[in-house]
Amino acid sequence: MVQALTLTQFTAFTEKDYYIIDSRPAQIFAAGFIPGSVNMGLNGDIIKWAQAVLPQAVKCIVVAEDGQEEETIAQLSKAGVKEIAGYLQYGFDAWVKAGEEIDLVITVEPDELIMDIPFDSQLQVVDVRTNAEFESGHLKNALNLPLEEMTDVAEIANFEENQNLYIHSAINYRSMIAASLLKKHGYHNLRQVTGGWDAISKEEKAEVVKGV
Repeated sequence: MVQALTLTQFTAFTEKDYYIIDSRPAQIFAAGFIPGSVNMGLNGDIIKWAQAVLPQAVKCIVVAEDGQEEETIAQLSKAGVKEIAGYLQYGFDAWVKAGEEIDLVITVEPDELIMDIPFDSQLQVVDVRTNAEFESGHLKNALNLPLEEMTDVAEIANFEENQNLYIHSAINYRSMIAASLLKKHGYHNLRQVTGGWDAISKEEKAEVVKGV
């Protein structure tokens, strides 16, 4: 039986270092979420990415859209997550109505990224696609950090506090997981590029290069 957690119960689990998995779609998650949450939308391959980036023996609590709680927990269970305490009753709305702190991910359009590049010396494009996708075409000076490698906190910690991180994947799914992971590890100076590489590569002024 999947347990619905009151706000008080849910908060108690966050204080015990349970991972908050938020399965709402990326664009909804970006507009507001519980600080420290990791976005893994049900509209993508949640099983694959839960297996790839969540720590072994992770303990989780869930935030989901209304009616999607049981499916989220079922997918996480299939991914091998053995301890799922339950889901927040009434979802993110309950958190907001209680006046609790929220976080968000700033999103930018590809043309905004391209316009910002020449004028921001601290701008760092972070491409979270696979090595093969990156080598087939990427923005000049972009850093390739495949999402599946973002389990390594030491790798993430290579970013400087004054860097302005612009995160993208092929479309939106992986980049929002990456953005939420970075925020969970304390990196808040970031933006997610909507539409990802599919949209960025169509920008006329985008400097696209191939190879490593």
